[in-house]
Amino acid sequence: MRRACALLLALLVLTGSARGAAEVTLSASAAVLMDGESGRVLYARNPDQRRPIASITKLMTALVAVRLCPDLSAEVTVRPEWTGVEGSSMYLRPGERLTREALLYGLLLSSGNDAALAIAGSCCETVEAFVARMNETAAGLGMDNTHFANPNGLDDPEHYSTAYDMALLARAVLEEESLRRIAGSRTAAVAGRSLANHNKLLWRYEGCTGLKTGYTDEAGRTLVSSALRDGQELIAVTLNDPNDWADHEALFDYGFSTYPRTLAVEAGTGWLIPCGGSLGRFVSAGLEREVYYPLAEGERLSPAVSLPQRVEAPVTAGAPAGELVLSLEGEPVMRLPLCYQTGAADDRAPAGWLERLLGLTAAIG
Repeated sequence: MRRACALLLALLVLTGSARGAAEVTLSASAAVLMDGESGRVLYARNPDQRRPIASITKLMTALVAVRLCPDLSAEVTVRPEWTGVEGSSMYLRPGERLTREALLYGLLLSSGNDAALAIAGSCCETVEAFVARMNETAAGLGMDNTHFANPNGLDDPEHYSTAYDMALLARAVLEEESLRRIAGSRTAAVAGRSLANHNKLLWRYEGCTGLKTGYTDEAGRTLVSSALRDGQELIAVTLNDPNDWADHEALFDYGFSTYPRTLAVEAGTGWLIPCGGSLGRFVSAGLEREVYYPLAEGERLSPAVSLPQRVEAPVTAGAPAGELVLSLEGEPVMRLPLCYQTGAADDRAPAGWLERLLGLTAAIG
């Protein structure tokens, strides 16, 4: 039998701190502001509207590439069919040899459509096979309103995504240290080229950590960006936005001021569970790390814990024990696994000890 109980305020303080309200006005057709750590959406406009996305597609190209081909020092020989493509380019030459890391810089800084083809064609047998992996990865990330038709973002009726889906993608990209480093670089000198990042927010907004720009006539201006302040990283996505630089600055200012990173559970928070079959009467279960969540003024998380009423030894420290659920306005927003923080050995005599002792005595006698 398991128990679920509300935690006492004395145990957890889960109230948003006082701060001034803020408003944001955008020019974008669709937009999302997301807290990168928790995934909470802090602002949304048409978040699930399917739209062409242009070169922010290349965030998925980069993610699939590092997952399929993690050795970024491996060299790639450029094939003729990867060169001379329309749109932005890093100006690859047939027969040129350069590392996958150099291609990723050309992809994410210069937005090279040729780099996208070279990455796709070198990581899979065909570009089409790579695009299939892009769609598989999108499905795995929960990007339910996304479909890719190419690795570079050129307009195609079967190539689309949403502001929300692209925010999910950005979270995954930021978890890859190599991509975080590359997408956050203002400039780079690679393969005999001097590259400058198209993302002006890296210069304009303090704390900007990336990520990718895009434009086609059909998609308009598209932008995925991220910014870090006081341990909180926010992700902003705008689609078809003629004023994207200013809009992203406004979104970040709004998010940091209105939904700051708030301590939800202190490190070491735990609960005692009666334990049978051990000299120790209790074992403890809980969380080893602090947990944070973005909260606006007056918002409050409602916690509930689910743990066994009693356990029997042996119990191993680190083994799963139960779950802590944090809810906001009645909706669960975080499910945190609880583990045993202490173990307990089985101190009872092993079964059959009396029979074995009598047998040993008889043998000696």
